[in-house]
Amino acid sequence: MKVSKFLVSALVVVATTVSSMAQTAEEIAKKHIEAIGGVEKWKAIKSIEIQNRMSIGGMEVESKSIILVGKGLRTEASVMGQKIITALDGDQGWTILPTMMGGTGEPQELPNAVTKQTKGQMNFGGALIDYVEKGATLELVGKEKVDNVEAYRLKLTEKNGDVTNVFVSPSTYYIVKTTANRVINAKNTDIELSFSNFKAVDGLIFPYTTEIPSPMGGGQMTMEVDSIKLNPSVDEAIFKKPAKK
Repeated sequence: MKVSKFLVSALVVVATTVSSMAQTAEEIAKKHIEAIGGVEKWKAIKSIEIQNRMSIGGMEVESKSIILVGKGLRTEASVMGQKIITALDGDQGWTILPTMMGGTGEPQELPNAVTKQTKGQMNFGGALIDYVEKGATLELVGKEKVDNVEAYRLKLTEKNGDVTNVFVSPSTYYIVKTTANRVINAKNTDIELSFSNFKAVDGLIFPYTTEIPSPMGGGQMTMEVDSIKLNPSVDEAIFKKPAKK
């Protein structure tokens, strides 16, 4: 009797494992989108304002990002009393970096690679929303441990050839990690983001904590969301690059 019970339990485990691996990349993506609120709710978002705090080497940096779908993005960060501005106006990116941080204090164009990377922040709902319509392909590579959990590893290949590895929780179907390699300032740069502390805002799920390995080594940079406003009114003029003084 004990042997038969053991065999039944073993078969259930095997069947469950086979079933989970039998899921396709498309099915996992669909479950993910449903889990974070559904494509229709995300498409109803036309603008967003996010207040963040980031801990970097013992310093706390406060920032505010405003995004308007199809129009622009603007992030203002305050560091030691100095303001850093990064903005996109359509496909054009610019920044103002204080002199004490190696800048000129004047508006400067962002490098194309940085503009492209920043533009990815304008994809409301994440990389898997409408990936087919954007000309990307998705492949289920297998499973990989993320914080001791066997997450689904998806390979997202964009129309231009850029590849992002997307790790999806098998229990919540939230994206818990992404990794990629991009050329920034003529150098191949590994980009890794880990997501946690998920919360609902008007029925949509957002990660309130993002961890990024420090580019200086030896630890993580942690970004915490303080508040999120959906569909605030936005003046498009804030995305325009100001004239030099």
